[in-house]
Amino acid sequence: MWGAPAEPADSYYEVRPECTDVPTTKFKIKPGKTLSVRKWQAAFSPDGQLDISKTLGRIHRGGIHPTIRGEVWEFLLCCFDPRSTYEEREELRLERREQYEKLKAVCHEIFPVIGSGQFITAPVITEDGQPIEEPLVLQEASNAAGVETHNSTEIVKDMISKGPLDKRIVNWLLLLHQIGLDVKRTDRSLVFYEKQENLSKLWDILAVYAWIDTDVGYCQGMSDLCSPMIILLEHEADAFWCFERLMRRLRGNFRCTESSVGVESQLSHLAMVTQVIDPKLHQHLETLGGGDYLFAVRMLMVLFRREFSFCDSLYLWEMMWALEYDPDLFYLYEEPSMEESSKLKSRSMRNYGKFERENMKMKGEEAPLPISVFLVASVLKDKSTQLLHEARGLDDVVKILNDITGSLDAKKACNEAIKLHKKYLKKASQQPKLT
Repeated sequence: MWGAPAEPADSYYEVRPECTDVPTTKFKIKPGKTLSVRKWQAAFSPDGQLDISKTLGRIHRGGIHPTIRGEVWEFLLCCFDPRSTYEEREELRLERREQYEKLKAVCHEIFPVIGSGQFITAPVITEDGQPIEEPLVLQEASNAAGVETHNSTEIVKDMISKGPLDKRIVNWLLLLHQIGLDVKRTDRSLVFYEKQENLSKLWDILAVYAWIDTDVGYCQGMSDLCSPMIILLEHEADAFWCFERLMRRLRGNFRCTESSVGVESQLSHLAMVTQVIDPKLHQHLETLGGGDYLFAVRMLMVLFRREFSFCDSLYLWEMMWALEYDPDLFYLYEEPSMEESSKLKSRSMRNYGKFERENMKMKGEEAPLPISVFLVASVLKDKSTQLLHEARGLDDVVKILNDITGSLDAKKACNEAIKLHKKYLKKASQQPKLT
């Protein structure tokens, strides 16, 4: 209701009382600005088609009310087409849940700890496919009835007794303990993760994803991206598909080869943007040996999860996704037919996010840069004076950037990123092109 006081959102993501050093949120639920339950429901037609343009601007202005955050994210991450009906979405949701259960059953068949309510934090296999003999500790809440205890060494021995293990299986098994170690460290300040079933759910989702994405598998940082999905979406399969859609955008950052890491391309873009908008800072960083911008890896890899409070990082993400929103992505993800592809051209520009509309005005062969690059650039520009005057080495750069943890304003950072984006596009278009 207009005139009502802003409500802090911390209460929706309860922190364990002993965690006294956790930064508090700056995000407040503001009546008239935050996307409320009432405004969200009013954006749907009687049969369930969503007028997405009504919600994008409001999300940018004031974020999403925590009680509807999960279902709105499913649209922002293009799990659903806004033009679909309630009935069509329910049918698709059931299909996806069934698909996830089949994938999970395959993983359980290979390694029965998957889906058991337990997870592992120690390796179970060597790189040449042999079982590790050390006794394995399975993480579990209790010895409650109905919880089957698995001996992972015996599982691997049984697998090997049937013949040499497929390389894909060996590579996957090698990842499982690392996932378990990261799960134990992820958002450990939240009361939500005091429950073993929630930790196990996070492990299961990441393990299943690692099985299907044979190119990327699992890398550190992916648990930080997946964790909010578990918290916001009650059904495990829904959380999985939300995470899978997010990884479609970000998986390039995690793809590694013998000679490079995927995020390097975004770091080079960040260097290019900084050189255009703040050449003095870029030159200073190069002089310090930081021209590769490796100090910004964490910000790009996990989308500022460590620089913001938990609640503020969610607020930042949904603003980013609203600004970048492209309604065509749903069909691109679903592998459209030619007939469906032709329909995409007639969409109104108002159904695209503000940042995406600016990109669409630029006609070029190169793919547009993600807003995350401009967010990092906005942080660097904000700290430009301090970096120029106080940074005498890379350690100083890292320290200055580490000190921003908990002090950044998500909305201000997004607005500044949009300004830098426009400035960059304008300056880049004025530069002479190489022939």
